[in-house]
Amino acid sequence: MAIIAITQYPGTRAIELGHLLSDRLGYRFLTADDLIAIASRIYGVTPEQAVIADERRPHFWERLKTDTQRFVPLFRAVALKEMARGRVILYGRSVGHLMPDYGQCLRVRPAGPIKARVAEVMREENLTSAAAERRVRDYDREVRARIQTLFDVDLEDPAAHHLTINTFATPMPVLTDMLTLAVEELDQMVTPEQRGQLQDTALAAQVRAALMIHPKIGHAPVEVVCDRGSVHVSGPGLVPPWDRLVGEVARSIDGVSMVEVNPEEMATPVRPA
Repeated sequence: MAIIAITQYPGTRAIELGHLLSDRLGYRFLTADDLIAIASRIYGVTPEQAVIADERRPHFWERLKTDTQRFVPLFRAVALKEMARGRVILYGRSVGHLMPDYGQCLRVRPAGPIKARVAEVMREENLTSAAAERRVRDYDREVRARIQTLFDVDLEDPAAHHLTINTFATPMPVLTDMLTLAVEELDQMVTPEQRGQLQDTALAAQVRAALMIHPKIGHAPVEVVCDRGSVHVSGPGLVPPWDRLVGEVARSIDGVSMVEVNPEEMATPVRPA
């Protein structure tokens, strides 16, 4: 089944569109806050810790990039698991850029004239015109910087989205019809191989997250690859007993059928002449 990710922009009526589309298709509708709550429950971090990956302002990001990226794999694992289940609409600042392009994902960017967006924010958040305009402009600048820092994606690049829609130019029911048709057509085109690729990517992300939160493994430099349920983990130092420990953690993830751990030889330091 197709997966839709709607990028969050204030004043674009995007969440209204997401709910209408969810009702029409019978899809689940999950916000970034929902995914953060799931990640917090599964991985034992507080929502405040997890939300750091979604809320820091640009001038903090370079300094806090390491701390932020600590939680991104957890959020990504949850998002990919929900995507692999199918029939879901995801709504948030960064969820669209966690989606691998395997032919079944539709990354949607809502847009609209600044005046119309400001009027919506004034109504939704009970702000003055000046405060609402600052909110919209500051948010657009900050979310662009956030995504650029975390995912090396420029939101102003048209190629960053599959579809950009002006949510003020066309009535919501018509937009819902258009997106419903797109999703239904996309469903017909997705191959079993593409669905399998998404399942494998989601499984690899869950294994990587489980390894990361393990107190004895943490941020060890390991690579996780999955092929039809078979997980291959490689990295320097994965010799006994670490290889057994990594294997045990990987096998604890539902859907993993086999685990292979391959240690990489560490480079021998060269003494200066």
